[in-house]
Amino acid sequence: MPLPVPAPSSADVGLVGLAVMGANLALNMADHGFKVAVYNRTTATTEEFIRDNPPSVIGPGGALVPAADIKDFVRSIKRPRRIVILVKAGPGTDAVINSLVPHLEAGDCVIDGGNAEWTDTVRREKELNAKGLLFVGSGVSGGEEGARFGPSLMPGGQPAAWELLKPVWTAIAAKVDAKSGKPLMGASRGKPVARDAGVACTTYIGPGGAGHYVKMVHNGIEYGDMQLICEAYHFMRDALGMSNAQMAATFAQWNTGELDSFLIEITADILKQKDPVTGKDFVDIVLDAAGQKGTGKWTINSALDLGVPAQTMAEAVFARNISAMKDERVEAAKVLKPPARHHHDHSHPPQKDWVACVRDALYCSKICSYAQGFALMTAASRANNWGLKLGEIAMIFRGGCIIRARFLQKIFEAYQRRADLPNLLLDPYFAGVIEQAQANWRAIVARAAVEGVPVPAFASALSYFDSYRSAALPANLLQAQRDYFGSHTYERTDGPRGKFYHLDWTAPGRPQKEA
Repeated sequence: MPLPVPAPSSADVGLVGLAVMGANLALNMADHGFKVAVYNRTTATTEEFIRDNPPSVIGPGGALVPAADIKDFVRSIKRPRRIVILVKAGPGTDAVINSLVPHLEAGDCVIDGGNAEWTDTVRREKELNAKGLLFVGSGVSGGEEGARFGPSLMPGGQPAAWELLKPVWTAIAAKVDAKSGKPLMGASRGKPVARDAGVACTTYIGPGGAGHYVKMVHNGIEYGDMQLICEAYHFMRDALGMSNAQMAATFAQWNTGELDSFLIEITADILKQKDPVTGKDFVDIVLDAAGQKGTGKWTINSALDLGVPAQTMAEAVFARNISAMKDERVEAAKVLKPPARHHHDHSHPPQKDWVACVRDALYCSKICSYAQGFALMTAASRANNWGLKLGEIAMIFRGGCIIRARFLQKIFEAYQRRADLPNLLLDPYFAGVIEQAQANWRAIVARAAVEGVPVPAFASALSYFDSYRSAALPANLLQAQRDYFGSHTYERTDGPRGKFYHLDWTAPGRPQKEA
């Protein structure tokens, strides 16, 4: 049965793209009382979506308003129009925007909720603003369940565009308790939280591409978090000889303390899962070749452009790269021999509590990884004049998103104490944690090196910490080398910063010249 032509101005908001994320976000909006116009390039997808979601499953006051034609879709939305796009980032987004523009009117607002590269968002906003249209580039984090029941939302654009979008985004975002920062759940799992409950995990991020930039860094942090957890698993499996059941119990126990997070929670669940085909432990039948969609690489490219050290996130990207070289690694394993390993019987642990050491290494490394991510946002904010409020960003990460964790409350509190905090490592709480736990952290990195268990993110985080806390680094020798072979000049320890010299390495006596 063909879709009926919707009545003009019958919807509060529109959504284009009914793949998993778009379909779930549309249902989230409808559950919160919005009448949502929906459109997909393939009409059969729209028909199936409407068929699978009859009015009886929609929340009070909400509705789905389908359209088979883009012109009818736009006409069905009340002015000023709010139209959310959730399609594959890149040319697909541009194609949708181009199909919408001829039917839009001045003051209408287009919202890109895909994983767009932030520079594309800057370009699109400029192009649409020139046509009298508003544009928001908004990060949407939380995956399928987050989109359906409450994501973390990171909107960037003109303040006027945010004010138009704000009632929708505030209603559908994840909610956290105002005091504890703990995510609020619906009456039961799989039910939306009331729009006026708790604190919404969304806020105005800043102008231009700020929203998508913050989402990009969020994804870079996510890469780091996942890699650190995988290294903890790898160490416990290969160095400590722990079973999947033992590790599942360990991660579950960690999830009751300071490491409480969505990623720790699902790790415990994964390690308990049996393969429905073979009955073996599920994790053991998953091929160790990781995929990626590019946002981690974008984060590292931006860090390089801005001169911000982000080595832990970079190692997480490289770890995925080397994992993808599965066939080559299998051949290398036949040639390159590991050191001898001495597994411990975990049922009779040695004098040192190595599981506690892994926990401390994971937490300290996590602090450093987040410190790098927030330092990167600080540098980008300064470079682009965005005025990012890092405490508010930490707040909206506390619920809905993939990196949601108890730990983020501590970051929020750190920026409450000092809004201009240059690095999380300088906050008293985080400095105190590392002071108490760094011996165990170092023990894990050292033992991993001795036993040949790769822990690139643990090790790079430790190197970052040691570099950041060092008043003197060997860059003095490096700069002398650069001056020797390339006349790149140097500054002196006994002179003012910003004054440069060159030593004439070819002349007798090698006189110094002011550059």
